Amino acid sequence: MRFIQNYPRLLEVAYHSTERLLKPFQRWLVPGGWTERFFVNLEIVSKVPIFDCRMCGHCVLHSTGMTCPMTCPKTLRNGPCGGVQNNGNCEIKPEMVCVWVQAWQRSLQLKDYQEDFSILQDPLNNQLKGTSAWINAMNPQIQIHPKGWKA
Repeated sequence: MRFIQNYPRLLEVAYHSTERLLKPFQRWLVPGGWTERFFVNLEIVSKVPIFDCRMCGHCVLHSTGMTCPMTCPKTLRNGPCGGVQNNGNCEIKPEMVCVWVQAWQRSLQLKDYQEDFSILQDPLNNQLKGTSAWINAMNPQIQIHPKGWKA
């Protein structure tokens, strides 16, 4: 299923559609309970096979060319490390193309989120691991930033 990542524009349309579909139900999309369990399971069956999702709870696919930055062996969320090889492969896993090289290439194919690639991502709040990224994104009261982090 990961071949779908090679069509980021299609994924962008799906992302927009999902966002529009969920917006009217925003007040019912609350953490905990059956709603979150449903969304976690939905994300596991959809995002894991397509994006190799690590269920971090703070999805930034739209900002990374529909490429999950958590698949980087160093879990870098703001661009490549200094060890990207000349051929674009990862220094940790030389047989793997750098996640950030893929993200850049795929972001160029996006229509609405292309400029989001240059946005600096906040540190990951590890307390959200295993929760639904959609529910977290739809709830402004959920602290995406780690405790004490001021945006």
